[in-house]
Amino acid sequence: MGGRSRIRSEIDQLLTRLVPRRPGTPPGCSAADQQHPGDFDGEPTGRPPHPLDRAAINPWPAPTWCEDHTDSTWYVTRFKACGVFPGDVTVHDVRTGRVTGKMHYLAVGYSYSKRDIKAWAYQVKLVQVNASGDAVGSSAKGKGTCSGKCKVTESKFPSQAMGRDREAVGQFFFDTTIKARPKGDKGAGYGTAHWNFANSRWGAPTNDITLSQPSVRCDNALPGTSQIGCVMPYIPEMVYAKRGEYPELAKHIEYAQNTKRLPGKHGTTRYLTRLTNKDKIKQNRRKACPSSRPRPAGKQCDEYPFASTWQGASTGGGHFNWRMINATQNEEGGKALARFYLYNRILEKDRFLVWIKP
Repeated sequence: MGGRSRIRSEIDQLLTRLVPRRPGTPPGCSAADQQHPGDFDGEPTGRPPHPLDRAAINPWPAPTWCEDHTDSTWYVTRFKACGVFPGDVTVHDVRTGRVTGKMHYLAVGYSYSKRDIKAWAYQVKLVQVNASGDAVGSSAKGKGTCSGKCKVTESKFPSQAMGRDREAVGQFFFDTTIKARPKGDKGAGYGTAHWNFANSRWGAPTNDITLSQPSVRCDNALPGTSQIGCVMPYIPEMVYAKRGEYPELAKHIEYAQNTKRLPGKHGTTRYLTRLTNKDKIKQNRRKACPSSRPRPAGKQCDEYPFASTWQGASTGGGHFNWRMINATQNEEGGKALARFYLYNRILEKDRFLVWIKP
């Protein structure tokens, strides 16, 4: 199955529908964060609005957490980004300057990538909140573009009527231009949605309005796989639990973070950064847990920060902690960390945190 088909299938199957809500005044938004079309100095022609059938584009349902925010901000996880951006259209009579119509709408941006696909998707849904006068009966159309390490493979944003029960939807697919060879390449792509509004009462459509999504990094540099994949700019967290599968490991990390004040703790910006050089990883292990240190029966020496980070015992300047813990928990906990690296495409010097739950 192709990359775009797989993305479509996952979007349709895994996500739930966003129910747009009427926004209040966005708190703490800077002008650069908001997407407004500005005032349109259109001259009403007196012609009645031309009815448009809704285009055959079914919107992808956005994540449920997206509807909690209408503050002109992108909210991002490792593979999803969503944001709700209020906008306004004001229609003026160019001869008198009189306002003859207004429309308030929400632009709901949603983007989706996957860890083992070189493509990603971006959708903009325009939801009319209210309209009056010469703004009633407007339509929207647009296109998608991409800059950086990417290209547009599909762009759908035909003219669609706006109304109380009508939404205009644009959907775009992008491919990274990163190649499979040579290994070690990475780069960011930046998708942008463009649209304008038109109305049969106006002399011309509005200027283009744009909404750019957060950057999407794609790479072929992940150890353990040859597949290209793409992620969003989100710092992931490895989770261990004191009542989980590796309680001794979790308690050691908690002690190291809280008592020894070592980096990587959930809720802080003292990040761990991944180290992939095998020789340096061995040096970290040898310094933290030398073979001369006695191991009780059934125990192994565990070090924190992890040997596979630049904050490890040797590469981190000697600030570390060690503890003898259950051997099975140490081995299986290490395998879980390796799966975390692989799933989240944690590359060399990528940042992450470790969350110890009860």
